[in-house]
This record gives sequence, C-alpha cells and structure tokens, in this order.
Amino acid sequence: MEPFRNLISKIVPLDIANIDTDQIIPKQFLKLLGKTGYGEYLFFNWRYDDHGIPTKNFVLNLSEFKGRQILLTRENFGIGSSREHAVWALKDYGFKVIIGVSFADIFYNNCFKNGVLVIRLDKNIIEDFFSSKTDEEFEIDLSHQQIRINSSSYSFEIDPTLKDSLENGTDEISKTLQLESQIKKYEDKKNLTIPPGTPPIL
Repeated sequence: MEPFRNLISKIVPLDIANIDTDQIIPKQFLKLLGKTGYGEYLFFNWRYDDHGIPTKNFVLNLSEFKGRQILLTRENFGIGSSREHAVWALKDYGFKVIIGVSFADIFYNNCFKNGVLVIRLDKNIIEDFFSSKTDEEFEIDLSHQQIRINSSSYSFEIDPTLKDSLENGTDEISKTLQLESQIKKYEDKKNLTIPPGTPPIL
C-alpha cells in the first residue's frame, strides 16, 4: 500500500445522500479477479443508461471533473452490504480522499485498509463546500489533519492507528510481518515446552 501524506486536488461533488455499496459498485461486477478493474463500473447505474451510453448530467461524466482525486459526498455514504469491492472501485477510478458528513463503519474501515483517506466534517462545512468550493484546490495535509483551501483551513479528526497506517503505507498483513521475529521467538519457545511425541490438539 502506498503511503499517504499530502494531496492537492479539486473535488468531484457527488450531491447525493444515503449512497449504498450496491450503487457504488453493482453486484453483477463483483466477479473480477484481484482489486483492479472496478473503476470503469463505479456508479455504473448512474453513469450509463440502459444501452450503456454515458448519461449527460452525471457528475463523473462531466469533462470539468475528470482527473480529480477527491470525492465530496453527503450523509451515510457506503451503507448497505460490507463489500470491499466498493472501495476498490473508488480507488481504481482514482479517488484518494472521500469527504462527507458520515460513513458506514465497515466501509470507513475498508477505505483505510486500502489506502483511501476518509474525512468526516460538520454538515454545514460540507454544505459550504458544495455551494462555493467545487472549483477550488483542496490541499489535504494528513500530518496536521487539515484541509486548506486558499486562506481557510479545516481540521479533521482521525484515529491515530489509522493515520499511522496511511502515513506509512502499512496494512494488517505488513504490520504482522513487522513482528515476524517476535512471532518466531514465541513459536520456538512454545515448541520447546511441548514434550516430544505429544499428539497435536485438534
């Protein structure tokens, strides 16, 4: 997982509340192997009509929002099933940060496990972003836990463990591997205390 420290990007304003994971990545696209390739199916039912033609007014299809790496949303983003594919689709599309009022707990944690920073902010601040900041540069400073827009700054809270994982690019597997020598010492000590010929406990 790549470390995350700072990002400067404009936002993609997805002005919809209560978005569930089936809307983020519909169930018919969960059969791909690996974690990549899902980006083209992100918000598929909103991006395309019944004939597979891009819809004209959906925000991801508008040229001015192409290449932006921050998704701005509203309340209850990522509700519904716990499918990790939703995060894979967002990341594969190019989003590195998601800003909103509230998020489903499982979705929230899945984001951090996959290197996507999720930021919760007050509803009034989110409203201001939607109404007057959609074409401004957002500087995301994870170290100082701040969003800077021109001369304004907004602080955000984040669990220290999740912050450390993002800053160092470590997931649960890599953290376990960092303890490999200690695990080996424990296993060696455990094996010494078991008399030879003792049958395994099933």
